[in-house]
Amino acid sequence: MIPVIDTEKLNEHSISMRIYHNRGEVLVAACDRSILGKNFEEGDFHIEVSKKFYFDAYVTDLTFLNSLKIATIANLVGKHVVNIALREGYISEGNIIEIRGIPHAQMVII
Repeated sequence: MIPVIDTEKLNEHSISMRIYHNRGEVLVAACDRSILGKNFEEGDFHIEVSKKFYFDAYVTDLTFLNSLKIATIANLVGKHVVNIALREGYISEGNIIEIRGIPHAQMVII
């Protein structure tokens, strides 16, 4: 599958991302920059979009996409990052939950 890339956003650093390497796994934690540091609660669901977990650098869409290519696990929060992952086939709509209108999805390659 050839990725569809919005070239207008290539130079924007609108994604906060951190990559973890542990026991052969590669975890990509990414969120929309605009929600970094915020908490969202709805019913039984709660997500803390902490800088400690989701921030190592602000990256472009292209860097995020390239990181998903090597990921074995991904934790994604926010409309922008979830839409990219959905559009590129890394996640499906059935795997997205919303907490206070903020999409959250996880990916695991088995």
